[in-house]
Amino acid sequence: MLAGAVALSACGNSGDERARPADAAAAVDSAGIRAESGRIVFLGTSLTAGLGVAVEDAYPALVQQRIDSAGWPFHVVNAGVSGETSAGGLARLDWLLRQPMDVLVIELGVNDGLRGQDVDTLRANLQRIIDRTRNAYPHSRIVLAGMETPPNLGAAYAGRFRRTFADLARANDAALIPFLLDGVAADRELNQADGIHPTEAGHTIIAETVWRVLEPVLRAGSRLAPLGGTRGDR
Repeated sequence: MLAGAVALSACGNSGDERARPADAAAAVDSAGIRAESGRIVFLGTSLTAGLGVAVEDAYPALVQQRIDSAGWPFHVVNAGVSGETSAGGLARLDWLLRQPMDVLVIELGVNDGLRGQDVDTLRANLQRIIDRTRNAYPHSRIVLAGMETPPNLGAAYAGRFRRTFADLARANDAALIPFLLDGVAADRELNQADGIHPTEAGHTIIAETVWRVLEPVLRAGSRLAPLGGTRGDR
């Protein structure tokens, strides 16, 4: 029941694209010294795009509010597109890499799973996204959002799909959000009338789930490249 709702949650109208502008903002630190803000890109599906809610109520915008409240110089870019697959995210990556990137949050794969696509192909696409990002910006950090598939695809497929995210995070020293929709999937009170996409309240919970993993990454900012990143050879 839960996994079924999870797999459907990223299914949306591919025409409703809400990729956010890729410009970086400027910030002033506590000493009044101007610093370039670090760029956090959320590469994802309709979950990230905020299908059915205002852009400012989608979880990436709520994460930006947390960052602003903490006074940290990071700028969130919402690069979510409804109906996106891991292959589609990979195809868009070079455009996103034109701007500096300090942290990449990858929320991809649920539409691959919904369509029963090959798990090895999903893994390869996500690995290429990680590799290209680190090749362009060697000091960038990666955060992977884990997802699940519906039970009708079978326990074996569901298990391989679920393990893919944890295995990739471990192999690439990436931070892992075990299950993006924890506490939200299959809850009628937290999803829209379609029973698929989270409401504003649902996005609030997702933002909390993301923040628990992302905050330590940002808190360790002193171990990142200078804010704004350093582009490597591609």
